[in-house]
Amino acid sequence: MMEFKGKTALVTGAAGGIGASIVERLRSAGARVAVADRDVGGIEAEAHLAGDLMDAAYSDALPQMAAVALGGLDIVINNAGVITRGPVTDTSDADWDMSLGVNVEAPFRICRAAIPIMARSGGGAIVNTASCWGLRPGPNHAIYCMTKAAIASLTQCMGMDHAHQGIRINAVCPNEVNTPMLRTGFARRGFDPDSAVAELGKTVPLGRIAEPEDIADVVLFLASDAARYICGALIEVNGGKPVS
Repeated sequence: MMEFKGKTALVTGAAGGIGASIVERLRSAGARVAVADRDVGGIEAEAHLAGDLMDAAYSDALPQMAAVALGGLDIVINNAGVITRGPVTDTSDADWDMSLGVNVEAPFRICRAAIPIMARSGGGAIVNTASCWGLRPGPNHAIYCMTKAAIASLTQCMGMDHAHQGIRINAVCPNEVNTPMLRTGFARRGFDPDSAVAELGKTVPLGRIAEPEDIADVVLFLASDAARYICGALIEVNGGKPVS
């Protein structure tokens, strides 16, 4: 278990599968955590900051709200994300706005607000959630791949620009993860989620798709002092499976 005693952290997308695992692990390791999502009821945390990441004012204010509630801000985990499937010809304006707003604009706004707070206190760590699909795009996810490529590139740029301030900015890049979002996507397309997840697991060299904890553990590593010399990195967590 990595040690986070005395650390303060903001986690977005805290109600989702990966987010919930990140929050639980951070708190178990001693961190004080502020959780952000549309509905944060029922999530055990030190501060609950419910809101919509599509609201620019909310995203802009989140780091300061977390810092006030927790007495500081050492770690930011930009975990919230949405998946839009299909080619661009099937993408609505609403799909476009949601994908750009949640996957790119919100992390940008949160990082922009968090970096000065961290710099004033001597540094910190930011971990963004990108995707293997943003590094090597797959079919029928055009907008999703584009947004994840954008957050990957932004992470690398910020990692270089703010390292001198003692702020390490990295991204985790998962492939498929067994989350409620993935399972709901299968159900909407008429598949049994359990069978679909099992079949998908057969395509992975390690024999299964990732569980939320597999991603959360890498996020915690990147946020920890154990990753003190990792900056501007994109860490793939894919079980050995390439995007196809």
